[in-house]
Amino acid sequence: MCCNYGRSIWPRLGREQCISVSSGVASLAVGGGLCAVPFKQVEPLSHDSLIKRAASLATDSSSTFLSQTSLALIDAITEYAKAVHTLIALQKRYLDSLGKLTPAEEDSVWHVIIGQRAKVNDRQEDCKHFESTWFTAMKLCEAAAEAAYTSGAEHASVTARTNIQLAQAQVEEARKLSLDADKKLAETKVMEVQRMAQYAASLENNEEEEVPEAYLRED
Repeated sequence: MCCNYGRSIWPRLGREQCISVSSGVASLAVGGGLCAVPFKQVEPLSHDSLIKRAASLATDSSSTFLSQTSLALIDAITEYAKAVHTLIALQKRYLDSLGKLTPAEEDSVWHVIIGQRAKVNDRQEDCKHFESTWFTAMKLCEAAAEAAYTSGAEHASVTARTNIQLAQAQVEEARKLSLDADKKLAETKVMEVQRMAQYAASLENNEEEEVPEAYLRED
């Protein structure tokens, strides 16, 4: 039985069949018959093509790394800003209650304030940690973008640089929150110093007013 190019369906194969490939032609032997089927060989990739592919993979992985570190840094900055605002609220509440609390209540309030200050410090350390990793990711992504450009993978290079600009914009926007929180915390500290000084002065005045009354009672 032999292949027939005029038929649209391959003939049924017999028990004895063999396929051999040589010089871009596939020879199918079926029951003694021979049918040649031409096929197109895949050209080997050039070094330039392989380098471009590798450069594209490098930009993809570095962009993923940058995206993850940016998200971590933004979350850390946001949590830091929240902790600072909570501390500000606690300090203002304490200042408003000066002279109205018992010693036990005042100790309790200060215990909460000190705990919140420790939390602010912890969140600040988180920011420093993720910021260091973020800078490393930025450098890596910039290097990958440059490598992609020099290797001819222009699209991968442009995409990587776009990701860099986006990450910078997002982080800068988050930093505005922390800067605003730091500014308000500094203002609260100045207010605290002033209010504490006024409170101390009022206590001294009260003591001075009580002394003559004591002398009068003795007389």
